[in-house]
Amino acid sequence: MILGERIRLRRLERDDLPRCVAWLNDHDVRRHLALLYPMGLPNEERWFEQQLAAEPAVQPFAIDARAESMMSDSVDPAWTPVGVCGFHAVDWPNRQAELGLFIGNGDFRGVGFGTDVVKTLVRWAFRTLNLNRVQLKVFEDNAPAIRCYEKCGFRLEGRQRQSRFQDGRYLDTLLMAVLRDEWNG
Repeated sequence: MILGERIRLRRLERDDLPRCVAWLNDHDVRRHLALLYPMGLPNEERWFEQQLAAEPAVQPFAIDARAESMMSDSVDPAWTPVGVCGFHAVDWPNRQAELGLFIGNGDFRGVGFGTDVVKTLVRWAFRTLNLNRVQLKVFEDNAPAIRCYEKCGFRLEGRQRQSRFQDGRYLDTLLMAVLRDEWNG
């Protein structure tokens, strides 16, 4: 496992798939991902099998979170599955990867868990995988995610104009990245 301040990243398990399908069928989650269509369990199971065959650096992580009220030094805190994260691709010759994540459990959105996930993944990328650059794409209407990424040191590098059609309008896709020597984690 990879530990953050209030989260832990563990390998996604087959038992997580029904929960992931429910999250991916939530319009509020899917509208910020590159998924247009609702997801079914058979499709998610096929995707999962493909992930098992991928190199370890790109296999997805389940995000487990603990609420502040559950934290205690004397007992093992209860962990709640809240989302999925990982790298879509690792370009080893150029020492870079593309980060992706979603917080599927609505109770854990907008309260800092996403920031903890991004910081934890970027730390792992730079300190363990020895990457030099972590990049991502985010839709322009996802203001909470953009703030999160900026807080974690990501900088805007470009804009793909009107690259996404959603809810009857075209949206830009922002390209953001952080370099190892810019990162202060």
